[in-house]
Amino acid sequence: MQDISWSDFEKVELRVGTIVEVRDFPEARKPAYKIKIDFGEFGIKKSSAQITDHYTKTELLGKQVICVINFPVKQIGPSKSECLVTGFYREDGSVILAQPEREVPDGAKLG
Repeated sequence: MQDISWSDFEKVELRVGTIVEVRDFPEARKPAYKIKIDFGEFGIKKSSAQITDHYTKTELLGKQVICVINFPVKQIGPSKSECLVTGFYREDGSVILAQPEREVPDGAKLG
């Protein structure tokens, strides 16, 4: 693990958003969903997430998640990812989403 400075951390825009759309992503190499997330003043951003092991599409709608919103757009198969949904890896490689304990305004910064 490499140490970073406080100024390095400040460059990462970790923001909360609410999932407003979830679709299957059959073109993905590993099972995944295409999702749209509302970040308030930062707009709605698209992403994909390999979280099908623990979450259904219905369960994800309206859920707040913590994402990095200032990475460059990344092409993932036929789709473009505009943010990185964060989560915690389990021993089996599946992901549990990083979420705020209580509801906060969309676009709020993690600090």
